[in-house]
Amino acid sequence: MTPELSQLLSDAGLDPQVVDNLVRTALAEDGEVDVTSMPIFAPEDVAAGDLKAREDGVVAGVPVACVVFEALDVAYEAKVEDGDRVVPGQVLISVSGPTRAVLRAERTALNLLTHLSGIATATRKWMDAMSGTKAKVRDTRKTLPGLRALQKYAVKCGGGVNHRMGLYDAALIKDNHVAAAGSITKAYEAIRAVYPSLHIQVECDTLAQVEEAIAVGARSILLDNMTDAEMTEAVRFVDGRAELEASGGLTLDRARDVAVTGVDYLAVGALSHSARVFDIGLDFT
Repeated sequence: MTPELSQLLSDAGLDPQVVDNLVRTALAEDGEVDVTSMPIFAPEDVAAGDLKAREDGVVAGVPVACVVFEALDVAYEAKVEDGDRVVPGQVLISVSGPTRAVLRAERTALNLLTHLSGIATATRKWMDAMSGTKAKVRDTRKTLPGLRALQKYAVKCGGGVNHRMGLYDAALIKDNHVAAAGSITKAYEAIRAVYPSLHIQVECDTLAQVEEAIAVGARSILLDNMTDAEMTEAVRFVDGRAELEASGGLTLDRARDVAVTGVDYLAVGALSHSARVFDIGLDFT
C-alpha cells in the first residue's frame, strides 16, 4: 500500500493493516484463476472504466475500494470523498489497467463500496428525518464479524455517532446483567468498583429503573422499548443529569417523533445489520 493511501485510511480513523488484510482475504475468496476473463483477454490487454453511482445517496469506502485496485496494480483516481452526497451517473472512482486485473478487482471493490455507502446513506436518512432536533442516530454492536470498524466508519460518514466499539471501551448494563446481579444498583456499583472512570450506560425498561439509575449515579441511560410518552417523562425527570438514548423497535417513520421527546440519541442496529446496499456499477469507457 502506498504511503499516501495508508495515510488517507489513518486520517479516516481506519487501521491500514486491518483494511489491507480484509481486502486480501476478500480477493483470495475468488481463487487463483479467473476462468472467465483469462481465456478472453491477453495479459497485455488494457481497459479503463468508471465506478458510477446509480442512485442518490452518501458515499463511504472510497479509500477502501482503492486498496483493492492498488493490490492488483490497477491505476485509480478518486473523484469524490467519503461523506459526499452523490447523484445518479456521478463518477466515484476512475480506473485503468490490465483488463484481467480490472475485472478481478471489480466485484470485491464494489462489494465493499456498495455496502459501506448503503450504511452511510441509511444513516443520513435518519439524520435528515431528525433535522432541527438535538438528537443524533447512533450505531450498535450488531455488526458483521470482521467489518465492525468499517461499518462504524460508514455511520460517521453518514453523519451518525458511534457507540462503543466493543466490550472493552464502555460498559452497558442490560437486562440480563440486572437479573443476574439482583438490581441495577448492584450491577452499577460492581463495575464502578473495578473501573472508577469507565463510561457506564444503563438499560432501563421502566421509569422506575430510570429513577434507580439516576440515584446510583448513572450518567448515560438507554430507554429500551419505551413509548414516546414514557420517553418524554424520562427526559423531564432526568432533567439533563444523564444522556438519554432511545432503543428498541425504532423505525425511520418514527424517528422524528422519538427525537422530539428530547432524547440525545436513537440507537439503530439496522444501520449496520440491515442497510440496503447502495447501487454502484463499473462501466468500461
